[in-house]
Amino acid sequence: MHKTNSLLMHAPKTAIFEAAANLELWPRILPHYRYIRFLERGPDRNVVVMAAQRSGIPISWTSEQIIDRDRFEIHFHHLKAWTKGMRVVWTFSETGNGVLVTISHELRFRIPALGPIVDPIIGDFFIHNIANKTLRCMKAYVEARATTVTA
Repeated sequence: MHKTNSLLMHAPKTAIFEAAANLELWPRILPHYRYIRFLERGPDRNVVVMAAQRSGIPISWTSEQIIDRDRFEIHFHHLKAWTKGMRVVWTFSETGNGVLVTISHELRFRIPALGPIVDPIIGDFFIHNIANKTLRCMKAYVEARATTVTA
């Protein structure tokens, strides 16, 4: 399964990156996130239990987060739940019109024969929907805080 969500944001790349990397912030700015609990905490690596909801359906998973400040990438590796083994990468690309923020999800289903059945449920109904909401809410947050310089 491969799912990609992207959204153009109008704020400094560093500000967007730092907001996305700050998991403590997520439940306050992303209304579909119920909580994030830290199991391990560090400056560039965290292990967390993440909990969100999709149309009132609660979901949760355990994930390792790696923050790569040199490459402006945030990596997640799902460690437990239905998405165990999934790799998620956030990238931040400057364009002439703003910063394109992309979330890519890659998952090889543990039982490949179930892929055609599970992909529309996990991939489309949950992952794609939640990632779109995450990007829209992140955009609103960073753009509201972006400062403009006037001459």
